[in-house]
Amino acid sequence: MRLAEKMRRKSGEVIKALLELGVMATVNEMLDPTAAKLVADKFNFDIEVRSVEGDVVDEEDLDPAQLKLRPPVVTVMGHVDHGKTSLLDAIRKSKVAEKEFGGITQHIGAYQVETKHGKVTFLDTPGHEAFTAMRARGAQATDIVILVVAADDGVMPQTQEAINHARAANVPIVVAMNKIDKPEADPERVKRELANLDLVPEEWGGQTIYVPTSAKKGTGIDQLLEMTALQSEILELRANPNRAAKGVIIESRLDRGRGPVATALIQSGTLKEGDAVVVGAHSGRIRALVDPSGKKVKSAGPSDAVEVQGLSGVPAAGDVLVAVSDERKARQIATMRQDREKLKGKASTRITLEGLQKQIQTGEVKELRLVLKADVQGSVEAVAEALERLSTDEVKLKVIHGSVGAINESDVMLASASNAVVIGFNVKAEPKAAGQAQANGVDIRSYNVIYDVINDLKAALAGMLAPEIRETALGKAQVRQIFVISKLGPICGSYVAEGKVVRNAKVRVRRGEALVAEGTVGSLKRFKDDVREVLAGLECGIGVDGVSGIQPGDVLEVYTTEEVARTL
Repeated sequence: MRLAEKMRRKSGEVIKALLELGVMATVNEMLDPTAAKLVADKFNFDIEVRSVEGDVVDEEDLDPAQLKLRPPVVTVMGHVDHGKTSLLDAIRKSKVAEKEFGGITQHIGAYQVETKHGKVTFLDTPGHEAFTAMRARGAQATDIVILVVAADDGVMPQTQEAINHARAANVPIVVAMNKIDKPEADPERVKRELANLDLVPEEWGGQTIYVPTSAKKGTGIDQLLEMTALQSEILELRANPNRAAKGVIIESRLDRGRGPVATALIQSGTLKEGDAVVVGAHSGRIRALVDPSGKKVKSAGPSDAVEVQGLSGVPAAGDVLVAVSDERKARQIATMRQDREKLKGKASTRITLEGLQKQIQTGEVKELRLVLKADVQGSVEAVAEALERLSTDEVKLKVIHGSVGAINESDVMLASASNAVVIGFNVKAEPKAAGQAQANGVDIRSYNVIYDVINDLKAALAGMLAPEIRETALGKAQVRQIFVISKLGPICGSYVAEGKVVRNAKVRVRRGEALVAEGTVGSLKRFKDDVREVLAGLECGIGVDGVSGIQPGDVLEVYTTEEVARTL
């Protein structure tokens, strides 16, 4: 109908023209670009095709004057029971942990805190899984990670995992040494253990900020906030509040009374009540915005977290929210995305050791990332060291996470987000993790012998490197006379001066020092018999394919080439 309107024609005429072209369409249907162009041609109109989605999603902030400083978004991570939620409580002066079952965070929340240096937004995630699940969907929501380590407990497996997840996301880490008030607290031990994991304290000449805290006593909370604000000042986080809102979904659920409800973190622009939005493959109009304290608000700017009502369905964590000009456009984009998802199915472009060579040739991969799990800590270190030594100038090999135990869902999620391969040494994958790896297209390999791991990766890396073309000289022959045979064309009566001449080998024809032509040995005869090769000191007839104009006195250089897979 819109096309008919723009061409000032009746919609019936346009539908009739489409039928003549073999396209069945109703009045309100979206036409594919080809059909629209063909029908416009019939009415002598030119059409310029623009992507509805492109205009919306790719709108960039070109004017630096529009950019304003925005509050940092901080994620708190660390080992179970090291006091993550208690620390957040102390920061927010509220008691969330007591309301929660078993002191474990049951949902992802977001809270904004006023400090002397301005606002700070905290994402309260259940561990690093949610953090990485969002990254796996392409959403980078966090600016700074606060790593909580209990001073009486030190570095635990999950602490190490949290560090690796934060590193893979390339996010700066601030360490909060919690439970400092306990008599058995040993902050120096924590610093030593973390320094071994490359988080070297500033007083030891490193880059990492350490803050001793006690959530119970409220010690060090202000200092932690100050250090976080300081870190964000270094990062100079800016966003444009005057454009259409763009953000990321942190959590979502289906509420009985209110329908689909999602918590969105606004990254740039301002989201207002009544805005039409697209969220992943869903659309809608914002009916209500609720801030973390439960109050209704009219708008939300950069780094604000709000609950959004009015969506057509429940989006996934990590889906991108974009405000668009009208609801119709939002529906169109959502429908296009749904159709694309259906077509795409499970077409994954994950890295597998077999597919590495192709991906390197297309220039997609210059770094092979690995998640390594082994049965004992000694093996983790030995295997990681042996594998990282395989790196070359062209292909870097990087173990982004190495720890002890079976391959679990967290490992698969990290590999999925970081496009890595999971390697198990003397350990197997848990059934759930194996299922998830299959669904996400993550390559899991299990080995029992260190040499097998190294040899497999050597082979994969050697495949990654472009093969060498090696040339082997076979021999030289001097052309003494040219015979023209009706069926075969010109045959060079030659004397093999050195080496040998082999049928189907490649030939260079030289006249003096000059290269005249290149071809292949098509036929080779000794007297009247066809032969496979003729050795030095003998005479023979050589038919050179692909070359004409050979003269007596020319020299034929015979050689072969082979592609050699480069080894490291």
